[in-house]
Amino acid sequence: MRSMILAGAIAAAAPLAFGSPAATAQAASTFDSRAAVEGVRTALRENYVVKERRAALDATLAKGLAGGRYAVTDPQEFAARITADLEAVAHDKHLNLRHNPELARQIGTGGQRDDATESAYWRDIARRQNEGVRELRVLDGNVRLMRYDGFFWNGDTSKAAIDAGMAFLRGGDAIIIDLRTNGGGSPDAVRRIASYFVPAGAKLVTFHMRDEAPTVSHAEASVPGGQITGIPVYVLTSGGTASAAEEFSAHGAGFGFATLVGETTAGAAYRNDFFAVPGGFVLSASVGRPELPSGGDWEGKGVAPKLAVAPELALDRALQDALARLAPKASGAARTELEWAAARYAARAAQARPGLPASAYAGRYGERTVTIDAAGLVYQRDGGLKTALIPLGGDLFALEQDPRARLRFVTAGGTVTGFVLERADGSKVEASKA
Repeated sequence: MRSMILAGAIAAAAPLAFGSPAATAQAASTFDSRAAVEGVRTALRENYVVKERRAALDATLAKGLAGGRYAVTDPQEFAARITADLEAVAHDKHLNLRHNPELARQIGTGGQRDDATESAYWRDIARRQNEGVRELRVLDGNVRLMRYDGFFWNGDTSKAAIDAGMAFLRGGDAIIIDLRTNGGGSPDAVRRIASYFVPAGAKLVTFHMRDEAPTVSHAEASVPGGQITGIPVYVLTSGGTASAAEEFSAHGAGFGFATLVGETTAGAAYRNDFFAVPGGFVLSASVGRPELPSGGDWEGKGVAPKLAVAPELALDRALQDALARLAPKASGAARTELEWAAARYAARAAQARPGLPASAYAGRYGERTVTIDAAGLVYQRDGGLKTALIPLGGDLFALEQDPRARLRFVTAGGTVTGFVLERADGSKVEASKA
């Protein structure tokens, strides 16, 4: 099996591999920078995906070696200089060098590993991250979210985690898959999740690896419970959404089963393998490229969202859109509740502000109080739980802990005189300010 884990995953896992400070210090004093550079040059000359760039990459490394640029004793600094020089030539986010003695040892000096996820090292990382399925949540309106942080693939173990996540999402009235912190992984995991949304047997991607014959990934013939259809699906993206996560995002847009929300993805399309380099280093080098059914790939340009917002606002924006789509299908209080929730997330995404300073709203209202804390206004009924007030614009606020209620302050001449607590069922509570 040929698998892929992004270099970002190596960086995140690197503390596991560095070992003790004493071991790092010993490596720093003993590694041979010349041998390491030659190891990188050999791997790139023989394997780099864009053959036309191989000569330029080699020349850059040769120049740096001859000029003494790599004559340093700190392995982290050495790796950073190599990576910077390779990036300047190739602009390839998969191409980098890391000091990772443990992974280098598992690969073997001078060796190559393209099944990194099958090693004990990666299996342990995947286990502790639940094969990438990091969070499952039920949000307002029965919108169900899965935060998926890595397209890990360890066969049946990963398949079981993915299937459990998809079984949870299936029960939602809308689905959000959060890939904002997903740096990539295995096309096998992409195929498994995509198979829940695209027709069985559909061509997903063609991989062109080195001088090998192209291989084609197709959607699986069946998945537990069958395909998920007929409900809104959203994929959250950021500039850190990379590689395999970009492939899945591209499928969501290309097949039309998902709305992308956030920012354009990283633009790291190539598939990479890992090469052990003398001195405890690991080179991530692109060795293949994908081709989408529509032709082309996302290298260097990424996948653009339909709803473009800052990544930290992407969840609110997706919820706003999902709830607005669900509201017309409901009636009565249920419809009002969905409309109010959509308005609340729209206000959060737009970072709405109240009509008056916070101090104008604070005070005693019968058996209820409005106070100010570090985050803003807080509402509490005597003996009840506190809840933050979310500005909806003007003098209207949502209650964070009660989606079925809103607080509308009453003003006269710029002074707050009371409020009306409105409920989705049409009932109201009026209170005057003391």
